[in-house]
Amino acid sequence: MDRSKVYFTSFQATFRENLLQKLDRLIRTAGIGDIDFQDRYAAIKIHFGEYGNLAFLRPNYAKVVADAVKELGGKPFLTDCNTLYVGSRKNALDHMDTAYLNGFSPYTTGCHVIIADGLKGTDEALVPIDGTYVKEAKVGRALMDADILISLTHFKGHEATGFGGTLKNIGMGGGSRAGKMEMHSAGKPHVSQKRCVGCAMCTRVCAHSAITLEGHKAQIDHDKCVGCGRCIGVCPRDAVLPASDESNDILNCKIAEYTWAICKDRPCFHISLICDVSPNCDCHSENDRPIIPNVGMLASFDPVALDMACVDLCNQQPVLPDSALAEQMQSAGQEDPEHDGAHCQEHDHFYYNHPDTNWRSCIDHAVKIGLGTDQYELIYI
Repeated sequence: MDRSKVYFTSFQATFRENLLQKLDRLIRTAGIGDIDFQDRYAAIKIHFGEYGNLAFLRPNYAKVVADAVKELGGKPFLTDCNTLYVGSRKNALDHMDTAYLNGFSPYTTGCHVIIADGLKGTDEALVPIDGTYVKEAKVGRALMDADILISLTHFKGHEATGFGGTLKNIGMGGGSRAGKMEMHSAGKPHVSQKRCVGCAMCTRVCAHSAITLEGHKAQIDHDKCVGCGRCIGVCPRDAVLPASDESNDILNCKIAEYTWAICKDRPCFHISLICDVSPNCDCHSENDRPIIPNVGMLASFDPVALDMACVDLCNQQPVLPDSALAEQMQSAGQEDPEHDGAHCQEHDHFYYNHPDTNWRSCIDHAVKIGLGTDQYELIYI
């Protein structure tokens, strides 16, 4: 496959051009205007940040993208799907409250916020793909109803996938509750007997009669359970918990296949900002100090090449002192930038940040299934 074009600009700004203007110039130079937006719905897939986290992208960046789409004749909306875990984005009401509290309102971004998989994370579109690991992706319906997909990603570290980039933003972020459970798990949900109060809400939504009450406590028959996750969404006590027993490599491969399911058969454009590179995902209700300096803004039509370029640019940066990455390297006796060769030829910040992860498995599988290429031409603007 030929090298994909990835466009890059730094965070340097002058009185003639601020960062918002640079972002606008970046996406236009990268070719966003080549997409026919006229009267078409454009989903801008973003992470609104868990409440308490401050590393997520500022809403000002989202407004630049939304304004560009509107100028090109499109109808943009910001979107994400509900989370599988307990937090401030588990259902659409709390999720929208969190988005607004973090600054993502129609007034600040110029477009509406739509939670793609509905009130309880059960509004999904089934996308057949016949992948190696996924046969039918379960994706937030509003995300699939859109005519055009734009991803706007905060690039950072991640405790399960190595880094959180474009593929994870789309693939994991775009999965409904059942989709997220499919990616994270090869098993079925279970009930915390301590939390369960026997309200029977879960028994009412189970279409397969897999849940019963025994001694005023819910029990799940895994022989009948299909793993849809609806019981997780309706439980008022967060007593129904997902299994998280899939290996990180298979998790990465499933994310690649979900990304392919979401992107296929429609125009897509991808933007990634390498700033405030926290060691963990923005799903955390806190964020540690950045592990490397801010790098820049990138855009491409190829999500795989974009993630690969971001990794390479991050690995060229020095490790910030007193960061989680610096502490990890010190505990591993790795003070210099030489890597031991176990995972790659050069020093890999994301490996040292979370040594039990292997981000390369996601890139490799994405290339294998034809989602994009890891070979790119970096074009500086």
